[in-house]
Amino acid sequence: MESSDNPRKGLLSAEAKVHLRHYWQVVLERRWLVVIGFFLCMLASALYLLKAPKIYRATAVIQIDRETEGLFSAKELVLSTGREQDYLQTQYKNLQSPTLLRKVIAEMQLERIPEYQRHLDIVDAVRREIEIVPIRLTRLVEVRVENPDPRMATNIANTLARQFVDDNMLLRRARAMDAVNWMGAELVEKERQVRKADEELQSYKEQYDMASLEASQNVVLQSVQQAQIAFNSAQGEAAAAQQVAAEVVRLVEDGASLDIIPEIAQNLAIRELKVRLAEREAHLQQLLTRYKEKWPDVIQARRNIESLRLSLEDEARKIFESILTRAQIATATERRMEQLLESKQKALLDHNRLRIEYEALERRAEQAKMILNNLLARTEELQVSASNSVNNMRIVDEAPLPLMPVKPKIPIVLILGIMGGLGLGLGLAFFVNYLDDSIKSQDDIETFLNLHFLGYVPNIKAGNLHERDLHAHLHPRSAAAESFRTVRAAITLAARADKMRVFGVTSSIPSEGKSLCASNFAIVTAQAGFRTVLIDADLRRPSVHKAFQIHAPEGLASLLQGTTTKLEDIVHKSSVPNLDVIACGPIPSNPSELLEGARMEQVLADLRERYERVVIDCPPISAVSDPLVIGAKADGIIYVMKFKKIRREHARRSVQRIQDAGIQVVGVVLNDIDFEGRDSYYYSYYYYQNQYYSHYRTEPTAPVAKPVPEGKEPAGAKS
Repeated sequence: MESSDNPRKGLLSAEAKVHLRHYWQVVLERRWLVVIGFFLCMLASALYLLKAPKIYRATAVIQIDRETEGLFSAKELVLSTGREQDYLQTQYKNLQSPTLLRKVIAEMQLERIPEYQRHLDIVDAVRREIEIVPIRLTRLVEVRVENPDPRMATNIANTLARQFVDDNMLLRRARAMDAVNWMGAELVEKERQVRKADEELQSYKEQYDMASLEASQNVVLQSVQQAQIAFNSAQGEAAAAQQVAAEVVRLVEDGASLDIIPEIAQNLAIRELKVRLAEREAHLQQLLTRYKEKWPDVIQARRNIESLRLSLEDEARKIFESILTRAQIATATERRMEQLLESKQKALLDHNRLRIEYEALERRAEQAKMILNNLLARTEELQVSASNSVNNMRIVDEAPLPLMPVKPKIPIVLILGIMGGLGLGLGLAFFVNYLDDSIKSQDDIETFLNLHFLGYVPNIKAGNLHERDLHAHLHPRSAAAESFRTVRAAITLAARADKMRVFGVTSSIPSEGKSLCASNFAIVTAQAGFRTVLIDADLRRPSVHKAFQIHAPEGLASLLQGTTTKLEDIVHKSSVPNLDVIACGPIPSNPSELLEGARMEQVLADLRERYERVVIDCPPISAVSDPLVIGAKADGIIYVMKFKKIRREHARRSVQRIQDAGIQVVGVVLNDIDFEGRDSYYYSYYYYQNQYYSHYRTEPTAPVAKPVPEGKEPAGAKS
């Protein structure tokens, strides 16, 4: 046997591929569970409708207006809209309050009615019968009471509504009187606060002479402005003087003569001294043109020049000192103006603080008076409201006597019964289907076993073994025969099919139809024109000789045991053209050893030379190890699984054994499917196939088969 080119793939444990059609197939197959679940729920619904007591509902309607109407001002009416929802929700709860219900119970004497006497808590029993339902976008609220007695429901609804409205009226009057009393106490307190505020304001006014303070307000502000102007002027002058002084000092430090410094040279006295000095120097030059240095006039002229220079230096020094002095005076003036400005600003702040405190006292007094005036107006309104109280609640409609029960709700119960029945039935169907982990579809084979799917084989309803195992020969135009041809085509199109000639056919457990599939697969292979031999290698429970009605005292076991030595002696020609059969022969005591021996290798080698296809009927893989021995010598194993016969895990372990032995599994044939059953997974498949082949049903008198080419008949085949 040639080993597989691909490495062994691990079997998948992934989720099954699910399609909507699978759901529908599950429902069809388990339809009786769906019917039973549906019937049980509908029966329960019918019993409930028969047993459940009839409940009547009485409904009274109450209108709840704004709480502030007739009691507060229009301004407060607008402000109260934000609290309206809270008010309405509170009233809805009050309609079911234990206090109100006790009043209803006492007025109607419900504690004497047997229906309520059996309850430990009558208030809770009555409350469970009441439902408060606001009518959307209105101020109306429905008071619903449900009771088996329609008259009792009506009386409770009307009594509850009337008691609620009356209690609200009493409450409003009590609140109005409480408000009047509270307002009286508040008026006394507010009057005291007004007097106190006026006294504090007057005392402050007298203490700080607020009359003259108001008059001096403009004077203080004007003095601050003048001080600010003076400070700004002094600040500018100081900055200019300091800049001049700094420049003069820098020039002096750099070695410049005082009389050439611009700020000094521009002085009128300096300019006059420089003019006189220039004139003296000019006069000296004139004298030197006529006299010598020792001439008295020259000496006197030099003395005059020196005197002028000393005067110039002295005047320049005085001007320099005056520049520095002016800078110091300007700085001092700036500082003095700054202090004056600060004092003026402080005086202004003090003046403003006094004014602010005075205005605060004045506002406090005015606010106290305003509150007092509001309280006076409110007190008058409350007094009017207390004497003429208007109820903001009223009964719009009293509850009429109900004529028809509202419970049980027959349409809803029936709908719930239908939905529950369908849910229960479908749940049971899918739960049972979930528990059913048998192999029953192509998806199961490809997903859980990771094997190639070869095709479906329908249930062959034949009377005996001969008709079943030779069905493709006896009924070549049947759906079953076409299924075997589909398997043949799938094998032909499989990977490495051109290298496969020897096929072993096995299954997981007995009774899965592997002999039926082996025989019919050999038949359709022969019908395709291939020289084919079918070997019965199930040396424990052989059946091929029975199916083909062959008398075989000697067979494969005889050849392997050596009781016969010629292959021709055990080859039998069948009624199917191109198909020969090798029966088992006498059942041996050591079948595994015989199949594992060298003779079996030689037999298969001889058959490969004589035939184009060799089909071996093997024992089940779970029963014995013979299929592993045969599979190792064959080119591939065709695995047969009966529909819904074997569990996924069992099949997975069986396939795992074959793959662990390095044997190639060509694919899986799903056998014994009831295509005609409407609850079958494959009813639609059968239906369309049946439609397609309906014109093809009339069978010929004799099966049509491709004749054996001349000279190709295996030597020694027995007829």
